[in-house]
Amino acid sequence: MTRAMTMAEKILAAHAGLDEVEPGQLIECDLDLVLANDVTAPIAIKTCREITDGVFDKDGVILVPDHYVPNKDIKSAEQAKIVRDFAHEQEISHYYEVGCMGVEHALLPEQGVVGAGDLIIGADSHTCTYGALGAFSTGVGSTDAGEGMATGKAWFKVPETTKFVVDGKL
Repeated sequence: MTRAMTMAEKILAAHAGLDEVEPGQLIECDLDLVLANDVTAPIAIKTCREITDGVFDKDGVILVPDHYVPNKDIKSAEQAKIVRDFAHEQEISHYYEVGCMGVEHALLPEQGVVGAGDLIIGADSHTCTYGALGAFSTGVGSTDAGEGMATGKAWFKVPETTKFVVDGKL
């Protein structure tokens, strides 16, 4: 008999091509979206280029220069240029140029890019925000994001879930 799964488990199972997953299980999943910003993307881009010449899906990579806007110095301007050049070279659909963007974690829901059931990794610790929309999303390091940009895949350890039961009146 199949056990009841949490929403996170259902999303991970679907993206791993499995009927069922269990907490603690290691799985490889197909990604819907990979996110990076002007601080984290340059390293992710370097990793992606070490693996392949292009991204797994020009619609599945999201680049948002939102951390140093406007650029605070030459170094941050150079980082933004790396992101901009890569986005244009790879014809990234979801590149949000300065003046046409905002804070990445508010921008993606506003633009309708993130939805329920999606599996998203982002080189930013706040990527888990999209769980509020019914997605499974988590922050990763820049090299993991680069791997995701190149292959469209990532390894996950199915998380444990804690259930809280509240009895009585609040």
